[in-house]
Amino acid sequence: MSDSILTVRQLTERLRENLEAGFPFVWVRGEVSNLTRPDSGHMYFSLKDQGAQLQCVWFLQQQKRVSRQSFDPLTGEVFEKPRPAPVDVLRNGATVLCAGRISVYALRGQYQLVVDLVQDEGQGELARAFEERKRELAALGYFSLERKRPLPRDAKRVALITSASGAAIHDFLSLAATRGSGAHICLFPSLVQGNAAAREIAEALQRVNEQAWAEVIVLIRGGGSLEDLWPFNEEAVAQAVFSSKIPVLAGVGHEVDVTLADMTADVRAATPSHAAQLLWPPREELAQRLDESHSALLGRMADRLEEAERLLRERSKHLQWLSPERHLSRLGERLVRLAFILNKSLPGRLGDAARRLEQQRAALRGHMLRALERRENMLRRLALSVENADPAAPLKRGYALVLTAGGDILRSARQTAPGREIVVRLGDGRLAATVTNVHPG
Repeated sequence: MSDSILTVRQLTERLRENLEAGFPFVWVRGEVSNLTRPDSGHMYFSLKDQGAQLQCVWFLQQQKRVSRQSFDPLTGEVFEKPRPAPVDVLRNGATVLCAGRISVYALRGQYQLVVDLVQDEGQGELARAFEERKRELAALGYFSLERKRPLPRDAKRVALITSASGAAIHDFLSLAATRGSGAHICLFPSLVQGNAAAREIAEALQRVNEQAWAEVIVLIRGGGSLEDLWPFNEEAVAQAVFSSKIPVLAGVGHEVDVTLADMTADVRAATPSHAAQLLWPPREELAQRLDESHSALLGRMADRLEEAERLLRERSKHLQWLSPERHLSRLGERLVRLAFILNKSLPGRLGDAARRLEQQRAALRGHMLRALERRENMLRRLALSVENADPAAPLKRGYALVLTAGGDILRSARQTAPGREIVVRLGDGRLAATVTNVHPG
C-alpha cells in the first residue's frame, strides 16, 4: 500500500515531466493581466480569455535575446523605423501572442508558460500560417506513420543537405567521425535561411533522388527563431521530403524546434548531432558485436569439426568392417576355429575334415582364379574396344582418309571438283594430290 502512495513532490515532478514532454513549444494568445516586474528583471503576468487564465513567466535572459527590433523575428522583415521592444508591447490589457514551453512551478503547485517570445497579436501571421499549413499537410497524409520508413543500420552512403559553413555540419561530421564502421558522406550544399533557401533545399532533395546513390538523406541545420527556420516550413520542402524515394532523416534546429520538414521526414532527430547518433552506432558497440560474432563463429566451427570427426570415426569403422582385408581376416579366423575343432575331433574324422578343408581352399582358389580370369577377359575386351575405336586403325589396314586442302574430311565426291587439291592420309603418311576427274556413284 505504501509503495503506491506518492509524496506531493513526487506527484508534482511527474506532472511536470508529462506537461513539459507534451508541450515543449506552444503559441498562446490572450489578454495580459497582473503584470509585475521585480528588481530581478523577470516579468510575471497572466494570459486570460473569457474562460480561463494561464500564469506566465518571462525571464530576463530570454528578454535580452529578443530586445532588438530592427526586424521582425518571425518573418525576417527589416523595419525602416525601429519598432517597440517586446517588453514594451507587454502591458496590462494588451492582447499578445506568447511562445514558450509549459512547465510546473513546484513551490506553488501550478503550471505556467515559460515564455521565449512575445509579440503583438498583429505579428502572429507566420505562426498562424504554420498551423494552417500543418493542418493541410496532415490531411494529405504527409505526417502519417504508416508511410515512414526505417533508417539503414550503420549507413554507408549518406547524402547530407545543409549549409557548407554552418555549425550544424561541423557537429554532424565530428560525431560521424567517431561512430559506425565508416561511411561515404556526400554534401549537397544549400542555403538554410532566407527567401531562396526553400527552393535550394527542394532542388537538392530532387538531385539526390535522381542520382539514386544514397541509402539515406540527412537534412540538418542549427537552431534559430521561427523565421530562421521558415524555409523548412515551406510547402515545396515538405513536398520534396514527402516524395523522396530515399528515407529522409531531418534534424532541424534544437529539440524544441519542430518544422514541417521534421514532421514529414521518415525520422526526426532532435539536433544535427542526434542525427549522427541515429545513423551510426558507437564504435565500442560495433567492436563488442564483432567480438561476440567471432566467439560465436569459433563455437560453431568447433561444433562442426567435432561432428565431422564423429562421422569420420563411424564411417572408418564401417569401412574397416566391410573391407576385403577385414573379410579375409574373418575367413582366417573361421579357418582357425575350424582347425581347432578338427584337432579336437575323433581321429577318424580328421582325414575327412582335412579333405573338406583342402576342398574349401581349392574352391576358394578356384573362385579367385575365375574372378581374376573374368577381370582379365574384361580388360582384353576393353583394350580391343579402345583399339577398334582408334580412328587411325583402318588406315593401317589399307584404308585411306581423304581431306580437302583446308583439312575438312571428304565424305562425298560432290564435295570436290576437278583441279582442286586434296590430301590423302594413309597409315604411314600423307599424299598431296590434285583431282582430275569426279565420277559421282
